[in-house]
Amino acid sequence: MEKININTEYIKLDQLLKFTNAVDGGGMAKNVILDGLVKVNGEVVLQRGKKLREGDVIEFNNEKYVIKQHEDTPS
Repeated sequence: MEKININTEYIKLDQLLKFTNAVDGGGMAKNVILDGLVKVNGEVVLQRGKKLREGDVIEFNNEKYVIKQHEDTPS
């Protein structure tokens, strides 16, 4: 399972697929989501704008990704 560190409150599902290079671009991300090929926390999600937060597990194309909140190191 690949850990995906984000430094924002959330990342949208289509952005995650592009960020991880799981798809070639936004159009392909839209299509695989609408085709029901992506699961979030074990459930098929058809919303490409689905907000993913820390702890969410995304499954696509026999790969799993988990969202981790990037923590700034104290000064």
